[in-house]
Amino acid sequence: MTETTALATGLADPATWITAAVILFLLLCSGFFSGSETALTAASRGKLRTIADRGEAGARGAESALSLKEDNERLIGGILLGNNLVNILATSLATALFTALLGEGGVAVATLLMTALVLIFSEVLPKTYAINDPEKTAARIARPVGAVITVLAPVVAVVRVIVRGVLRLFGVRIEAGANMLSVQEEIIGALSIGHSEGVVEKEHRDRLLGALDLHERTVEEIMLHRSGIEMIDADLPASEILRISLASNHTRLPLFRGEQENIVGVLHAKDLLRAMHRLMDDGKVEQAELDGFDILSVAMKPYFIPETTTLDDQMRNFLRLHTHFALVVDEYGALRGLITLEDILEEIVGEITDEFDVADTPVLTPDPLGNYVVDGAMTIRDFNRATDWTLPDEEANTLAGLVIHEAQTIPVEGQCFSFHGVRFEVMERDKNRLTRLKIRRL
Repeated sequence: MTETTALATGLADPATWITAAVILFLLLCSGFFSGSETALTAASRGKLRTIADRGEAGARGAESALSLKEDNERLIGGILLGNNLVNILATSLATALFTALLGEGGVAVATLLMTALVLIFSEVLPKTYAINDPEKTAARIARPVGAVITVLAPVVAVVRVIVRGVLRLFGVRIEAGANMLSVQEEIIGALSIGHSEGVVEKEHRDRLLGALDLHERTVEEIMLHRSGIEMIDADLPASEILRISLASNHTRLPLFRGEQENIVGVLHAKDLLRAMHRLMDDGKVEQAELDGFDILSVAMKPYFIPETTTLDDQMRNFLRLHTHFALVVDEYGALRGLITLEDILEEIVGEITDEFDVADTPVLTPDPLGNYVVDGAMTIRDFNRATDWTLPDEEANTLAGLVIHEAQTIPVEGQCFSFHGVRFEVMERDKNRLTRLKIRRL
């Protein structure tokens, strides 16, 4: 009877309802801090910047959110400090309230009730709402959160010093901006996730990734090797040079004299045709005119570049020099190959062909057992693009080069190797070149 009387008296006391109202307000504050933490940590800086730049609704809030995210340690410290203050205060008031109403049993009731209320209404519900659209939520709450963090800044600063000091005792040092992904890594990760979820098509992913890593790849990786370059001997008769030029699928051909290492010029088919047209001013071309024609008079000066030049730098050089053709040399000046602007663009958009091109990248189709039969000279990058595999290309550019690198020898026909989760079989070999390989996943 005494407990019932105490409960009735307590419920009739205005202080009880005032305390309950304060607890409810503190729970709302806790929900605000929890949702703010989720929204501001999950919000993408790129999306916030887009909202701010477009001047959409919430643009000023997006700017504030971006400002807060510049110092994540300060942001998280301020939010957690505020959240813990209101949670502890609400729990203490609830314990005092229920103890006064129910006696010693009020502690257990307060613990169970506050656990349920905090979990549902101050944690799960606001966090679920915030994660549903973190950018818009962050834009809405950024300014009030910024005001709270400013007020709590002195306490947060002390907490940061204590935290860093304790971590330093265990050999952990917190550096500004440490362990943060670069913009490029964020984009690559987003593209990979988007492709795996079916949101981003493979072709779109390949193009964007191709553009992103131009600065990391060198001309050596994609150049046409010197063994595949069509060249013209500058000492040949003009009529023979004209015949070779017309028979070639290429408009630019290197000219050499004596030996193929000695490149003396680059002949453009259009310049040669203009010269031939000038010789026909009188309606015919005499043999003497052809014999006296100097092919170097219409040839362009050769443009040499080192094999270590990055694709990004070389593309800019092509655009700056208004040329599309370069010869690649090694550190000793020996000819290694050639590269064109089209080769670099193909790393972004894929194979570019015209009516004169011969397709040199066949469509890869596996047999019923999952085997791919490929040319050993096929680049690892092209193979990965065609099959969506992830064979490493750090140590070798071609599939044959990868086999030789991993085997540490030049295999013979019929030899099989297994590495990187893939089985390689050497089907054909020409001297020291692996010309045909059979590849399948293990």
